Amino acid sequence: MPTQPNASTYTRFSENNDTVVSIDRVYASAWSGGENELTTAYSSSTQYVTSTASSSGAFYMEIYDKHPVNESTAEVQYSIAYGSKTGIGGLPFNTGTGAENITATKAIYSQYRNLVFGGDETQNFSFDGYTPNDIYIINVNRARYKNALRLGNLALKLSGSNPALNLALTDDSVTTSGSANAIRAGVGREFNLVSGSNGVRQGSSNTYVTNSGSYGYVYPDAGLIILNADALDHSGSLASAGAGGINLQTSQSVHLNGYNPRRLQDAITAGGSFILDSQEDIASKYYWCRVFNKEFNYTSNDSFTGTDGTLSFDSMIDNPQTYITTVGLYNDNQDLLAVAKLSQPLPKNFTKEALIKVKLDY
Repeated sequence: MPTQPNASTYTRFSENNDTVVSIDRVYASAWSGGENELTTAYSSSTQYVTSTASSSGAFYMEIYDKHPVNESTAEVQYSIAYGSKTGIGGLPFNTGTGAENITATKAIYSQYRNLVFGGDETQNFSFDGYTPNDIYIINVNRARYKNALRLGNLALKLSGSNPALNLALTDDSVTTSGSANAIRAGVGREFNLVSGSNGVRQGSSNTYVTNSGSYGYVYPDAGLIILNADALDHSGSLASAGAGGINLQTSQSVHLNGYNPRRLQDAITAGGSFILDSQEDIASKYYWCRVFNKEFNYTSNDSFTGTDGTLSFDSMIDNPQTYITTVGLYNDNQDLLAVAKLSQPLPKNFTKEALIKVKLDY
């Protein structure tokens, strides 16, 4: 009686003919709980501590979707930092000679300058040709924005102490037809933060504040929004039309804590709306498993053969019938790396061929 041929046959994939890579782009609400609009936010009294120059609150303020003390499910949504090129608005690390204005605010400015410009410390943040000393940073939590911030969807409302002073800010990706105005070494694409909505700039210019420059930049690939403090501090007549400053009153005190992250968060809270979506690129690799008529007609199942290796059923001698239920992907050492299960068994014999598409997401 014939014996079973070797059922453990390995077929090598051809990279040119048997595999293909696909990228699926998925958009989702960025904030926790599947929300894309954050209307209320909370800080933590245990994190935003500013008593010393090196306290965590001297560097940044974390913002939660729920009260971090009363709600166990509260999660960080974004953080706010304030940076000063000259070191104002923060406590000095050391008041000794040569250490004047070495503060957390100066460290923050240097950190984000190095990040954005790829370590080039000769660069400073310039907003439509205007270079202020001070910046604000909104750093969206990595888990919230996935691979990138969704362009054309960002909507940030800011309101000052005077209700007439308000801003509606967005990126300008639709205005510029999706083209970044720069690609920065450390953070990727750079778009302008402008007055407007849904990625469309209001008016014909990025600058709405006389002698103060534009509002800032959006770095979607890094989850960063950097704002021009001088533009926000302005309280010009255009503010009532949503295109001026909000009189944020950034503190420029020397050797004193200015609590500036709190000022920006108060403006966001008063605005009552921060809309953001995430972008996730899911890479998939498709493997085309080609089963020809003479292949995989026998099985390695123990019940298929006797102890002497002969076929257990005479009907299988001339017309073997098997069912494909699983596809295994192996490396060159024949180590099993992935398993794909078919939705239902696939009949196989010498008169049938099959083409099975296996999708591997990563």
